[in-house]
Amino acid sequence: MPDAKKTVALVNGTGRQAASVIRAVTSLGWKVKAQVHSMEGLVAEELEELEGVTLLEGSLLDNPVLIDALFEGAQVAFINTFPNAGDEVKIGKALANAAKKRGIQHYIYSSMPDHSTHNPHWPALPMWASKFTVENYIRQLGLPATFVYAGIYNNNFTSLAYPLFCMDFKDDDTLEWRAPFHPDTKLPWLDAEHDVGPAVLQLFKEGPKKWNGHRVALAFENLTPNQVCVAFGRALARPCRYVFDPNIEIKVPIPAGYREQLAGIEVLFGRFNAPYFPGPEFQYPSKGRGSGETVTAARRSSETIRSKPKKLTSEARELWGGYRGIEEYAREVFPLEEEANGKDWMTAKKVST
Repeated sequence: MPDAKKTVALVNGTGRQAASVIRAVTSLGWKVKAQVHSMEGLVAEELEELEGVTLLEGSLLDNPVLIDALFEGAQVAFINTFPNAGDEVKIGKALANAAKKRGIQHYIYSSMPDHSTHNPHWPALPMWASKFTVENYIRQLGLPATFVYAGIYNNNFTSLAYPLFCMDFKDDDTLEWRAPFHPDTKLPWLDAEHDVGPAVLQLFKEGPKKWNGHRVALAFENLTPNQVCVAFGRALARPCRYVFDPNIEIKVPIPAGYREQLAGIEVLFGRFNAPYFPGPEFQYPSKGRGSGETVTAARRSSETIRSKPKKLTSEARELWGGYRGIEEYAREVFPLEEEANGKDWMTAKKVST
């Protein structure tokens, strides 16, 4: 029997995660009700043209009418709240309450960890800790829910002078990435636009009977910064060098909240070399930076400990095997995004690696 078609409620519909989910579910004929902050822009125009998509424009903060309308007629939901949209905890709780009231059958929330709950010396990153607070509220509310933890976006890289993921083109036509991540510590990666949607779709299809209460790392590769630079170098036929720098240089104006986030990243990863995803659900090297040995970990939840540990990327790859790795991204997509940003390095002479 074919899968029953569902209606999916989403927020921040033009964001990379939600837009990926919309593209994936509508390809199977599912319907979508998505909140967007503005109907303007290329992504909003694209989504509006997809069959079965209804876009609801407006802010979520103190807007119970829009929130209730979002869940009306929906059976499942993918919720990735956005800190710059207002009080994320308040919005997250209001969305969860409305979903509970409307009887949402599977609520997938895009969460992140609060590192301070794992080690008293680790700071809580403000743009992540608020999501963790909402996650705990959803658990207390008793919604049938799954919590996905997105790794670092391949799509974060740019040659624009943005902090943390600037892939800097030097005068000698080489590349340099400078960040506070230790060079040999593995980090989780995914291509948000390409891979979030298919993975979330599979979670919906398998349902809360299998995934209720579980945390799932949406990470399809587990690579060190040095390995990332090797991949970029191969893809772009330019030498690429990683430079560990515990201080993040800020060259352009950024929101105040993001500045606090970056300051926390300097401490958490630059000083303490903390795991990106802490906790018993995930795996990390058991000794030394870059060690291939792992510690026993829970596969999905703190309540279900596996006797045999699995790699951090295992669950994501089981959900979606057609992921786009960072080398493919750098070769096929990065030049297109750079061109859209007005860059022309892709037409210049390349230095052989």
